[in-house]
Amino acid sequence: MRLATICFGLVPLALRGQAPAAAPSACSNTPTYSTCELVFELSDKDAAAHTHPYVSVDLKVEFRSPRHRTWAIPAYWDGGRRMVVRFAPTEAGDWDYHVIGNLADWDDKKGSFTAASSESRGFLRPANKHHWAYTERDSRGLDQAHLWMGATEMLFATMDDAAFRTVADARAAQKFNHLRGWLVSQAQEGAFSSPDTPNVEYFQRLDQRIRYLNQKGITADLILAGGPGYLVKAFPTWQQRSRYLRFVAGRYGAMNVTWQAVDQWEDYPDSRALLKEVGGLLKQLDPYQHPRTTGAHLTSTPLLDDGWMDFAAYGTPDDNLGAVEHQLYGVPFVNLDFGREDSGAGKSGPNDLDANEFRHRLWNATMDGQYPTYTNSGAGAPYANSPGAKAMTVWFDFMSDARHWELEPYFDVDGGRAVALEDTEYVVYIEKPGPVELTVEKHGYDVYWINPIDGESIRKKFSGEHFTGEPPSRSHDWILHVVRESHLEGMNKSFKFESRDIVLQEVEANTPKVPFAMEEPKGDLSLSKPVPYSAKLTRESRATRLMRWLWMGEVAADHQGYRVLATSQKGEMQPPRSIATNFPALMHLRLYGMNANGKIYELDSACQINP
Repeated sequence: MRLATICFGLVPLALRGQAPAAAPSACSNTPTYSTCELVFELSDKDAAAHTHPYVSVDLKVEFRSPRHRTWAIPAYWDGGRRMVVRFAPTEAGDWDYHVIGNLADWDDKKGSFTAASSESRGFLRPANKHHWAYTERDSRGLDQAHLWMGATEMLFATMDDAAFRTVADARAAQKFNHLRGWLVSQAQEGAFSSPDTPNVEYFQRLDQRIRYLNQKGITADLILAGGPGYLVKAFPTWQQRSRYLRFVAGRYGAMNVTWQAVDQWEDYPDSRALLKEVGGLLKQLDPYQHPRTTGAHLTSTPLLDDGWMDFAAYGTPDDNLGAVEHQLYGVPFVNLDFGREDSGAGKSGPNDLDANEFRHRLWNATMDGQYPTYTNSGAGAPYANSPGAKAMTVWFDFMSDARHWELEPYFDVDGGRAVALEDTEYVVYIEKPGPVELTVEKHGYDVYWINPIDGESIRKKFSGEHFTGEPPSRSHDWILHVVRESHLEGMNKSFKFESRDIVLQEVEANTPKVPFAMEEPKGDLSLSKPVPYSAKLTRESRATRLMRWLWMGEVAADHQGYRVLATSQKGEMQPPRSIATNFPALMHLRLYGMNANGKIYELDSACQINP
């Protein structure tokens, strides 16, 4: 029997050393947030008892930090008689570890090592309600914000090595810091030959790719299974799914990753219960608590109440949905698919866009309070460089200079949409150039008109509390940045991470103050045909001149979660069959209306859904 130790830094990718089981130098000098691998070789006796280690070996190592925190890491099978525990120390100093499991030769073995300090910013965590930060502070003791900018490359695990490197290098140069893709999918062959037989070579190659992304400063956004219903097709029983989760959590939890359970949760029967099990176990298995969500056709917020998700994901450019939900939930929002740029691969659906429309959607998602993810209608290296990717780099450069982790939707503007840190900076997106009016706190400001295509800017000055102006030209969209630059610089040096509390508003629900009424639907709804819906304003005012609407339905008795039914004042709606498991069903119908000042009102009703 043998215990080998392999340490991988996030920056230099190299074998650091090997040590026998009892050696105090095991994992010695591993830098914080670099991976250290404890490799357990099964003895002849253990191998005879565990002829299929992936299924039957239950092994974990508990690591105790210098500050007396305990991290339990599950082992994963890596072929033959080899079980591996991959660990990343989060603190410099002396660590102890304790082996626990059903291998007689290894159970209750103990050891220790010393981790070295590093300049790593750590892993990601949700912060300040709707934003992101790293787990480590900078040399000044200040929290460090993370500006999430993602790209999608679903087949990154299976494309050839040269193409993968080309894509990864291009995305890093373009300043993307997330890459999203499938761990396994129905489009990828060779990951598993059966539900309990992973292809070790496939995952060893994937190890290297995720490590390469991390070296480039890119977090891997890992989708556990891609394709409609594929998680259940690939792993039909809960025992098989739990072993798969243990395998991937042990294998990738020590790396810089996020978890995105499936690509569209709505495609699974009884999806809420399924993902509650999956997400709950993933939360338990990952002591680093990497951010967790699931992809969605529309929104993943219906699953927030189950406690396993810590950020919400969108799969739609719908500004009504995004703007309203931002006011309702205190979690970060990431839009995974607000549109796919067509830069030569061709369009296959209404969500495939030219570069201009893609850019418009990018900035509108930002005004909704969402972090963006880039997607192209083509895949791989031929489409890595495109006008849309350049627009994303412009976005990143601009937002990096802003206090982006405190920007929230701002409504005291005409002629555009805005986010702001009031009293400090205001960012206005003008999709259709024309006159702009913006109310600000009374100060002197630097004013920048920024071209979102190439980042070029025109600087002016302004003093007062009511800015009026017009973009330099009407040939394209513009960004207006009104900022107290010297004040902002001072805040970044001395202020705490959160200079203000972000407080979710109290929704005005079912009171006489609600300025609208439900006119339709009247009577029952049907799964077989759409029915009319409409809301009527009962009090018109300057605030109600622009309303955003969100209709939602839930059959509480069947525990499937709510579904988005519509996002306009009127039209036709048809509940999805997945809203319930038994019909007829009594549905709770909820209507949100948000006025031009950002105030949200709610009305509730009930109706029956018939088959």
